[in-house]
Amino acid sequence: MERNWTGAVAGGLLGTLVMTAIGLWVAPIMGIPRMNPADMLAGAMGGSTLLGWAGHLMVGMILALVYAVVATRLKGPPPVRGAVYGLAPWILAMVVVTPMMGMPVFGGAAATAMGSLIGHLAYGAVLGAVYGLPDVARHAAPARA
Repeated sequence: MERNWTGAVAGGLLGTLVMTAIGLWVAPIMGIPRMNPADMLAGAMGGSTLLGWAGHLMVGMILALVYAVVATRLKGPPPVRGAVYGLAPWILAMVVVTPMMGMPVFGGAAATAMGSLIGHLAYGAVLGAVYGLPDVARHAAPARA
């Protein structure tokens, strides 16, 4: 299968936005603390909200490009492959990133860890779904002269 770099970037951006929406609006409805990764990054990078959002979206795109490399090694339909992939960034975030930002491993609470897990699974599922869409431009019939 040919890698779909455009699909990876688009899926990474959309997945990151969906994950953020879950953290901002869905998690509190479920009784999970509100989470905004862009704000967390902004705090770690000097307080600039714009820089936090840029960093958050960039991480989502970079992780999506990594997904493009490993996607064919994962089993199942595209959203399932993506959700399974979403476990890797979640573990990385819980064990490495949160302590780097001054928080305990796994956010210090089961509810925080579960909220983050839900967001990362959604990120991966959206990424996998978008990446798995046929690239119309690559598969379009050539124009006749």
